[in-house]
Amino acid sequence: MGRVEGKVAFVTGAARGQGRSHALRLAQEGADIIAVDIEDQIDSVPYGMATPDDMAETVRQIEALDRRIVATKADVRDFDQIKAAVDDGVAQLGRLDIVAANAGIASFGRSEELSEETWRDMLDVNLTGVWHAAKAAIPHIRAGGNGGSIVLTSSTAGIEPYENLSHYTSAKHGVVGLMRTLAVELAPDFIRVNSVHPTSVNTDMIHNAAMYELFAPDMEASARTKESLADRYQAMNALPIPWVEPVDISNAVLFLASDEARYITGIMLPVDAGSTTK
Repeated sequence: MGRVEGKVAFVTGAARGQGRSHALRLAQEGADIIAVDIEDQIDSVPYGMATPDDMAETVRQIEALDRRIVATKADVRDFDQIKAAVDDGVAQLGRLDIVAANAGIASFGRSEELSEETWRDMLDVNLTGVWHAAKAAIPHIRAGGNGGSIVLTSSTAGIEPYENLSHYTSAKHGVVGLMRTLAVELAPDFIRVNSVHPTSVNTDMIHNAAMYELFAPDMEASARTKESLADRYQAMNALPIPWVEPVDISNAVLFLASDEARYITGIMLPVDAGSTTK
């Protein structure tokens, strides 16, 4: 029997990257999935975002596990879209037990140089979007009467500051405040709320030209590759690795979602190769 057998999980940003990995890992352990993703581009994001084809691949992989999935194109910045997606998923799958509020973006710039649009998009996706996911899910989890688990994706930037990322760092610190408040508010309903804090994760969010320029402004653009920059990523971590894999974060999400963590709430769980202790 799987560790979340018979439960339903709502995953944002599920079309690829960490979100797809979370959905797959939860499905491997018995959960059915409500999945959302914007499946579109945000102008201030300097790399290509997920597409409808990406979400179709997530659906294919979940269904290959013989699990059910209700996948919807929805923008976490729009509460009405997220609420409609969750309501429809619960109507089809019958319940809601787990939330993985994962959807997020990255962009870069000195604090005084960030545009109003770039700042607003970051906070709207990485903080308000997390709140929207929780807000849409809480009534359904509470109605089930069985408690539940909400896992919010923060970052090592939710624990310590990073240059050129003041908007990202602000949003991810905000996720911690939201997590702690929700943990207190929802404890009487036995709904646990925690956050995960990844270091660099091997996804498109860190492997793109804009991120490579941030890590290696001294190198010619043509010389910036995943292989040539591995040492610079590794310098952030205590363990001698450049980045973790999406499944490493998914395993933490699964643990927090499972009954193994039944008395764990209100914590920040780093999955950071020791970067925040270095």
